[in-house]
Amino acid sequence: MIAETARRITENIKKVIVGRDEVIELALVALLCEGHVLIEDVPGIGKTTLAKAVARSLGCSFQRIQFTPDLLPSDVTGIYFFNQKAQEFEFRPGPVMSQVLLADEINRATPRTQSALLEAMQERQITVDGDTRPLPRPFLVLATQNPIELEGTFPLPEAQVDRFMLKIKIGYPTEEEENRILLRFEHEDPLEELEAVTSAEELLTLQRESSHVRVEESVREYIVQVARATREHPSVELGVSPRGTLFLYQTCQALAAIRGRDFVIPDDVKHLAPYVLTHRIIINPQTRLRGRAPEEVVMEVVNSVPVPVEK
Repeated sequence: MIAETARRITENIKKVIVGRDEVIELALVALLCEGHVLIEDVPGIGKTTLAKAVARSLGCSFQRIQFTPDLLPSDVTGIYFFNQKAQEFEFRPGPVMSQVLLADEINRATPRTQSALLEAMQERQITVDGDTRPLPRPFLVLATQNPIELEGTFPLPEAQVDRFMLKIKIGYPTEEEENRILLRFEHEDPLEELEAVTSAEELLTLQRESSHVRVEESVREYIVQVARATREHPSVELGVSPRGTLFLYQTCQALAAIRGRDFVIPDDVKHLAPYVLTHRIIINPQTRLRGRAPEEVVMEVVNSVPVPVEK
């Protein structure tokens, strides 16, 4: 059931997004785990289009926040205002009260405003003037940041980066894909015609189902060993947290379900490790000076851990 629904959603999103099957699959993995995604890439690659296509395919509410240095926490969560007609205070919800939220250029906002998302992302609730309100389910944050233009930005603190289940890059299209993009958008925007192929209620059911995908003891130990190996690697100053281990476990279950299996295999772990673990490690200054990226270190770690084999 999960694989069939995932196929329908994928085919629907591909009516708008050209040639990014792996990115779409990773977005579905995050949806099944109700996790959040950090997309780091240059402008104009299709980050906003992807978020809108996901929301429309699910029939979910969608909001976008353009983060700027003068954005206030109340601009994200909402405010209480005095209604003179009713002579009482009323709550005006902010954009965070939606099911799919695009936080555009999140690193342009001040740390105070960035932290307004922390409670929402982790607890699925917001607190305004002492009043706690649950967020609609499912709740997915797709946050973007531009890795090139760093002037006037506030780097995300480790505590917030760790809240993101996956960190992905969309990348430039190939020549053939770019030609197909021109043809697809030649006369009209296909996003305007996109219809829902599932519902939020069905997605919540699939989320519960994916958590029951079987993980053999040997594969579970493999996941733990990969995470622990990041803490012992000589190039790593700060290794993966237990939350990272849990996220790797959950995403492997979701990926197996999307690919039509009711069990996780070591290849799932190898495939997802760069997306789940890279943004959770801090490499030491000597490694950075040698020009090595965290992605390389994670792959080195994964390749150094023996893969479990059938007995």
